[in-house]
Amino acid sequence: MTFPLRNSKLAAATRLTAALAPDPHIFSLPEAGMAAGAGCPAPAGAVAARSLPAPAIHRRPASGPVRDAEQLSGLIGEIYDASMQPELWPGVLAQTAEFVGGLAGALFCKDAATKRGNVYYDCGGTDPHYKQLYFENYIKIDPSTAGHCFAEVGKPVTIGDILDFDEFLDSRFYQEWVRPQQLADNVSVALDKSATGAALFAVFRHERHGRADEEACGRMGLIAPHVRRAALVGRAIEHKTAEAATFADTLDGLGAGMVLVDATGRIVHANAAGQAMLAQGSVLRSAYGKLAATDGNAGRALLEMVAAASGGDAAVGSRGIAVPLMARDGERYVAHALPLTSAERRRAGANYAAVAALFVQKAALETASAPEAIAKTFNLTPTELRVLLAIVDTGGVPETADALGIGQATVKTHLHRLFRKTDTARQAELVKLVAGFSSPLVG
Repeated sequence: MTFPLRNSKLAAATRLTAALAPDPHIFSLPEAGMAAGAGCPAPAGAVAARSLPAPAIHRRPASGPVRDAEQLSGLIGEIYDASMQPELWPGVLAQTAEFVGGLAGALFCKDAATKRGNVYYDCGGTDPHYKQLYFENYIKIDPSTAGHCFAEVGKPVTIGDILDFDEFLDSRFYQEWVRPQQLADNVSVALDKSATGAALFAVFRHERHGRADEEACGRMGLIAPHVRRAALVGRAIEHKTAEAATFADTLDGLGAGMVLVDATGRIVHANAAGQAMLAQGSVLRSAYGKLAATDGNAGRALLEMVAAASGGDAAVGSRGIAVPLMARDGERYVAHALPLTSAERRRAGANYAAVAALFVQKAALETASAPEAIAKTFNLTPTELRVLLAIVDTGGVPETADALGIGQATVKTHLHRLFRKTDTARQAELVKLVAGFSSPLVG
């Protein structure tokens, strides 16, 4: 389920890409679905105090396309290095915040059903006290959570893209958590999703940065595909790096299938799990020494990424991220590709003339959650979905208003919209409707 974004910033991202990239073959705009222009959310973020004038949009000082292109190229390389060396993430996230224009960067997760979350890595740019308060208390009333958890993977969004801005300013979450920190906005991207939660990459903006402008959203779109690939590859690798003497040892010791390929797609090395996959020929196979997939379209997508990898980290864009693969028996797998272009990563493939490492593992079962299915069926906004679920859980308007940290009048407004969209007239009917979407396999 994806909620419609309010403003398209594709044109701005395209202009930014052109400015950053005199050579379009090296710094190209991410492919469709990962482009910067979709708009840009904030799990913990967003806007200047309502009693003050709306924060001005502050543009970054011009530094010149050559300098920016060099900064982008170096940043992308360090993002991929962090996938193999997790201790690099805090410094890398600080650089992403500087590149996008913000106070701090973070990788974290939150779940719309359990109202829980966790920080994987951050750069330390925000107040630790408020971070603790968020995950202990305020995540429960954060009005942006539903929008984040059900947003389309890979698309940058801001608070205004998933929430009515005035309602956000009226929320207890804003008044008690956002405003005291003088936060002005948050640009975030969903990196991966479960049925009810999401792993997120976000850059938080202070009042001095102002609300995110088109340039900030465009910059986020340029680095988001690389952060997503690095995070997914890092998850496939888990913590094997600490057990290995070298990066090459790390790759060979993985439980996931790993195949090193050269610029033409020729297989030059595979770990034990990768060799087993190739020998079985159900998901991946060797066709005259070159990598091939049972699914022709998926195979072409992987080889396109491999060809691009020879041009450097920045050239791969969104190619080769979470490519779905189907085995002959119908089992689903997913593949992630990591370019081997930095010094450490290049050393791992030096003996094999490899330009990319492909990681293949079984895909988790993907089923839409009941809330996501309800939102899609009745075209509900994130706030309408929050009110619906709270009504079911708490049973009344005052209780819902208190649970969500919003006014009773706001709850009533959304309740009337829910009645209209779901063709119901009473709260009891809404409860029955939600119960009808519950999975018979749960509970």
